[in-house]
Amino acid sequence: MIPFAIAGVQMNISTAHENITAMGRKLDVLMSRFPWVQMVMFSELAAYGPSPYHAEPAGGHAEQIFCQMARKHGVWLLPGSLFERVGDDIYNTTPVIDPSGHVVTRYRKMFPFQPYETGIKPGEEFCVFDVPEIGRFGVSICYDMWFPETTRTLVAMGAECILHPTMTDTIDRDVELPLARANATINQCYFFDINGVGDCGTGRSIVVGPSGYVIHEAGGGEETIPVEIDLSRVRREREVGIRGLGQTLKSFRDRPVEFPVYQRNTEIDSYLNSLGPLIKPSRGSRAGVALPSEAIAGPDKAADDDDATSSDAAPPAHPHGY
Repeated sequence: MIPFAIAGVQMNISTAHENITAMGRKLDVLMSRFPWVQMVMFSELAAYGPSPYHAEPAGGHAEQIFCQMARKHGVWLLPGSLFERVGDDIYNTTPVIDPSGHVVTRYRKMFPFQPYETGIKPGEEFCVFDVPEIGRFGVSICYDMWFPETTRTLVAMGAECILHPTMTDTIDRDVELPLARANATINQCYFFDINGVGDCGTGRSIVVGPSGYVIHEAGGGEETIPVEIDLSRVRREREVGIRGLGQTLKSFRDRPVEFPVYQRNTEIDSYLNSLGPLIKPSRGSRAGVALPSEAIAGPDKAADDDDATSSDAAPPAHPHGY
């Protein structure tokens, strides 16, 4: 058995003020109550909420505070994610901090939630890191898990546990729960999907084991989720199959075909190109729903209308699950 204790913190995340102070208090209480915990993770964009206004360079003020927190308690810490500024670009970035307070790696979210998470540049590198004498961990963020290639790549790089901070405050959280379970099951790994509550989340964080069993599913309020995992269980599942049955990783390794859909220079994905641009949907319907002609024309037409005023414009949508 190779035990390792991870705690997910599902806490209230405000968009009206910083949350770093509250995160520090939560960590203090958690470590007082559960001193055996070795790693702590928060939800996506927990520090400030989804405003790029607070973007900082890597190693900025917020990250330094989190490094102090990790060093104070001697734990691995993933403080959700932060908006990272690099020149004119902004990334949604998760720093991984070791118990001595050093950032060992950073992961930039590959799939910003387009077309809503505008202005955020996608990352291009997968992220795994080793906890000495324990095993290898991978990091992904929120919308990344809707693309199974992300988790599969992390696992192909040796990850045995995926740490996945999330910020989902919309009605599709119930859809994400089976996605988390599927990612764990088909990749025979642990999957920690930690969401916030309040302004930036509907809760329902979930932890899934390598055989697809749900270890814990949180409710809709604040909750601390300490779980001791056993990475030898991952290795056994990968050796003999999920519940002694499907050996998915070996089957994928020994696949008889390469998937042409991933080759952009072929015509096999021509259907995808017919789906239109990746933009926010507008009012109206092609199914014949009766709407006023000005509504069917959409917001762009209204903007061109000389009689349109600023009050006619639709308010910006609150982004889902950065």
